[in-house]
Amino acid sequence: MVAPAHSLIDAYRKGDASPVEIVQAALRRIRECDPALAAMVTVLDDMASVQARQAEASWRNGRAAPLAGVPITIKDTFDVAGCVTTRGSRIHRRHLAFEDSGVVRRLRAAGAVFVGKTNTAEFGQSATSENRLGPVTRNPWNLAMTPGGSSGGAAVSVAAGYVPLALGADGGGSIRIPAAMTGTFGFKPSYGLCADEGGFRAMSDFACAGPLSHCVADARLFLSVLAERDFVRSIQSRARRIGYCAAPEGRPVHPGIRAALESVAATLMDLGHSVEEVALDLSGWDDTFGSLVLAEEWRERGHLVDYCGDEMTDYEIASLAAAGGLSIEQVAAARRHHEAYRDRIAGLFGRFDMLLTPTTASPAFAIGERPTEIDGRRVSRLWGAFPFTCPFNVAGTPAVAIPCGMVDALPVSAQLVAAHGRDADLLDLTEDLEEALGFHACAATTAPGPELSHG
Repeated sequence: MVAPAHSLIDAYRKGDASPVEIVQAALRRIRECDPALAAMVTVLDDMASVQARQAEASWRNGRAAPLAGVPITIKDTFDVAGCVTTRGSRIHRRHLAFEDSGVVRRLRAAGAVFVGKTNTAEFGQSATSENRLGPVTRNPWNLAMTPGGSSGGAAVSVAAGYVPLALGADGGGSIRIPAAMTGTFGFKPSYGLCADEGGFRAMSDFACAGPLSHCVADARLFLSVLAERDFVRSIQSRARRIGYCAAPEGRPVHPGIRAALESVAATLMDLGHSVEEVALDLSGWDDTFGSLVLAEEWRERGHLVDYCGDEMTDYEIASLAAAGGLSIEQVAAARRHHEAYRDRIAGLFGRFDMLLTPTTASPAFAIGERPTEIDGRRVSRLWGAFPFTCPFNVAGTPAVAIPCGMVDALPVSAQLVAAHGRDADLLDLTEDLEEALGFHACAATTAPGPELSHG
């Protein structure tokens, strides 16, 4: 398993580790484990080797950039110059990118080493990672289970120890959902914080590039590069007012997740924060989200149905069919609802500094078998397992998924949310919480290991 990024950087600085050796170890780990996990769409051995040698030279000559020599993976919705970008679709399996997108350009300039591109739902349009490109991506904690999506391959690349950091994107929970289901830390920044100039167009009113990692300290490093500003940990922590809701809108939540969330609330109180139970009403987000996402899908990909629809997944075909029935009035109303919803959620942060909710309503489930019942109650197959992330994409607020326990030998996660622009405060709180929870130390006996290649 590769060390955390901040530890690697310290070792490089002291001359105790070699970027070339670390990157080669990451590539070996991929070769060992990915036949079972199928997290990677493309492995960039040659590019990674060149970048690793460049990083090693930069540490020797004192010109190392912030992520020099740190191996990372990149979700295959982001363009990397000279590489194919499939966007999770067979239609794009030979789509060569000529330029880096904005966030990739910043990561390259920061010295990160690109070991490969990770699997995703087709066009990022699902909360799991199945597509028609090839083998389905599997959860390293249990190979029969989904890792979630759409940044499922990114989460697996971290959870299985390929890399300490992965670039994902979150339009409706696509970083936080797979983070929750694989025991990793996922950070969705405030909307607009991490611009991806020239990037992929999908869920553009809601989507953010962001990191998946094993720890908050690494996410800080990554986010500082993506946002082009420093996110240094504050040395002066202060008590926060936290609104805690174990089941927003009264939706069913797996009892094990509720119990883990109770423990998180208690830990936050032990850390000196004020935690108040609140009946959290997040309803209304779907009045905006569905219409605006479908309108963009139609604008960007509606033309594909006529000449290559047989190459697409059923869920993308269904999305485009629904999009074709939208009216101008529906889209205009969604725009109005969006502004009103942002204002409504912003109002919660007059009363609270942060909100605490479940990240998902259930742990990881069997691939292709979304739950239709949770805690004895019927739920929607589309959103039932993950109704708590999308509201904060619509609101544009920063939100994290932080692992907080185990249920049936699978990791579960808490979601913490802050007001728009309060990303630094959210990182500070979650780093304190991470240290208090000690999830990875507690889960060490059951964490994914090298035997995955035989799974």
